[in-house]
Amino acid sequence: MLLAFDVGNSNIVLGVFKDGKLVTNWRIETDNNKSADEYGMIVTQLFQYEGLQASDVKDIIISTVVPSVLYTLQHLAMKYFKKRAITVESGVKTGLVVKYDNPKQVGADRIVNAVAAYQKYGGPLIIIDFGTATTFCAVTEKAEYLGGSIAPGLKIASEALFEKTSKLPKVELEEPGQTICKNTIQSMQSGLVYGHMGMVDYIVKKMKRELEAITESGKAVTVVATGGLSTLIDDGVDCIDHVDKMLTLEGLEIIYQKNKKPAKPCKEKKEPIQNE
Repeated sequence: MLLAFDVGNSNIVLGVFKDGKLVTNWRIETDNNKSADEYGMIVTQLFQYEGLQASDVKDIIISTVVPSVLYTLQHLAMKYFKKRAITVESGVKTGLVVKYDNPKQVGADRIVNAVAAYQKYGGPLIIIDFGTATTFCAVTEKAEYLGGSIAPGLKIASEALFEKTSKLPKVELEEPGQTICKNTIQSMQSGLVYGHMGMVDYIVKKMKRELEAITESGKAVTVVATGGLSTLIDDGVDCIDHVDKMLTLEGLEIIYQKNKKPAKPCKEKKEPIQNE
């Protein structure tokens, strides 16, 4: 089995793959203050709940945008699984040509999403990840990762309204059903959710034009969305072709297959020579 960690600023998503198929996944809070043992106990309990054995894990792969958590999870891998984790970083084989000015600045999650989306849907494509930040990534039909846009996520925007104003409350992120709202909570929901939908529509429209201008085959651009709030936004826009919430975990499995060390062939045992 393969254990995959997708570490975001707000949550860590874990997935277990068996024979290339995702068999289960969990979401836990990202906490910079947790030790390897604390995370280890959480993962151990999750394994027990699902009836999984730590000894069946053959490899571990980690993608993180939180550097302070990386060492903790690497230590967890060694202590609780006796494995040296593969980390998605510069030098790891992805199958993409990264055209960013400084490839080391691209978030690992953005590359992992692009790897999975390109393998599943082909290019040209736009990948939107609705996480702590909302990221837009463009990939050409030749598997070239061009870059994209980064915007504050819905949760960040909501928390900023609450923290930076005196009277505005915390609200649930859901559609209020109208934009002319007659109470504060619905007014905030309208501005947050519909405002985000409008941003997504505009950025995707502009990115599509830029991608189409360099797509020699004339193939249409595919738009793939992932992340916890992808379904909410997809309900109000027409620009998203596919919602794929397990995209990042699947990308980790693909990258693992490209980077795993081949098994060493067993040496044939020589039969002892019998003296007659």
